[in-house]
Amino acid sequence: MRIEAYNNIQQVYSSRKKAQVAEAVKTQAVADNLEISPIGKDYVFAKNAVNAAPDVRKDVVEPIKEKMQAGTYDVSAADLASKLLGE
Repeated sequence: MRIEAYNNIQQVYSSRKKAQVAEAVKTQAVADNLEISPIGKDYVFAKNAVNAAPDVRKDVVEPIKEKMQAGTYDVSAADLASKLLGE
């Protein structure tokens, strides 16, 4: 076995490693860029608007609550059935 041949092969591999390391450093220097589509922006806007809206509509609930407390709230069975069935 010739020692010179082994040294030559080792030099080739070490130069390849240096090139790979240099290439890896170049790829790390590139900054990432993120762009959100207009549909995605609209989705976020709508989601924020829904989150900002109150869960309970007080203008609808308060009059019914007052009628229930006074004992004057009355719903006909026919109205209830039609709303349950979606008619």
